[in-house]
Amino acid sequence: MATVKAINISDKKGVIKTPIEVGEFEVGYGLAKDAHGGDWHRQVSLLAQESIDKMTSMGVKDLVPGKFAENITTEGVELHKLPIGSQFEINDVLFEVTQIGKSCHLGCEIRHLVGDCIMPREGIFATVLVGGFVKAGDEIKLR
Repeated sequence: MATVKAINISDKKGVIKTPIEVGEFEVGYGLAKDAHGGDWHRQVSLLAQESIDKMTSMGVKDLVPGKFAENITTEGVELHKLPIGSQFEINDVLFEVTQIGKSCHLGCEIRHLVGDCIMPREGIFATVLVGGFVKAGDEIKLR
């Protein structure tokens, strides 16, 4: 079963996000009050715990949800293998995958530490098609 491990937020772009108890996801924006939200194709960023574990196995220490600036940390689903256009539900919230990976910015702390960063290859981005609330432990249902 695929689940949400954490919901993470920040008030500035390009910084590590902090876990919150419950996130409100808004149509046309993403995670309410998150700096990454907006009317664009990368409203919500997601990264699987399994991807984070790959970095841990390379020797990166102290990796916690939000460290890669992802809004939703998941467990039990290989996010980067979902095709663009795939849809998934968490509670009443409906997301659509819009992008797989991204360019790694030059100031990436993880990349400087180990010479690699998993987010550019295995992080995904989505838009919010139906809004609502999501918290850690919620089930992710692929459509």
